[in-house]
Amino acid sequence: MQLGDGLSAVVTGGASGLGAATARVLAAEGVKVALFDLDEARGREVAERTGGLFCRCDVTSADAVAAALEQARSEHGTERITVNCAGIAIGKRTVRRDRETGALEPHDLESFSKVIHINLIGSFNVLSQSAAGMLALEPLTPDGGRGVIVNTASVAAQDGQLGQVAYAASKGGVAAMTLPVARDLAGDGVRVVTILPGLFDTPMFATLPDDIRDALGASVPFPSRLGDPQEYAALVRHICENDMLNGECIRLDGAVRLAPK
Repeated sequence: MQLGDGLSAVVTGGASGLGAATARVLAAEGVKVALFDLDEARGREVAERTGGLFCRCDVTSADAVAAALEQARSEHGTERITVNCAGIAIGKRTVRRDRETGALEPHDLESFSKVIHINLIGSFNVLSQSAAGMLALEPLTPDGGRGVIVNTASVAAQDGQLGQVAYAASKGGVAAMTLPVARDLAGDGVRVVTILPGLFDTPMFATLPDDIRDALGASVPFPSRLGDPQEYAALVRHICENDMLNGECIRLDGAVRLAPK
């Protein structure tokens, strides 16, 4: 797919981090970008800077996603590119032992379900509704390509750490559905690729003390630093442009492998 004027994109989690960087890179290529997020203040700021559109959206709600897509399509036309970056992380072990009393407490189902709903179900909710719109479009490439969907998992999908059971399960689900969704949509020319970022300098790490951030960056074999969201966005751009990339999960991690903790 050749990026440029006339194409439109939807980016979830577009108000910050990987999503905001992706919005900037696609907009620089002339793509009209709609940002789906719950953070209205930051979302509108990114939209203003990129000449895009902010749509307040809860990705776990089918109705909210449908309404946001309708808003985006009325302004920009049906999207050819969808990038799922919306996600959260929590740190809880499967069973917690109270240090004072020794009492055992299982991981609460509410927070586990919340992570699954946002990271996994939210990604599927957006991609399935977006794909339905893409399939109604005319082919854009000589091979019959109609669009591309990029999902965001995590290296935790493959080497999750202590306390990452909910996060790793959600991101593992995103990675696992990549191939079957790509196969489902292949006959209609919609590609599906998932990126597994490693340790990236996103709001998730912004609140950590500098010494911990430095230690995390030093744990990456090469380059020994936290990833720049622009590097994630550059891979999204390449996936859009390289029609042979389909049904694949790509680690973007500087060769890091997460230790147990």
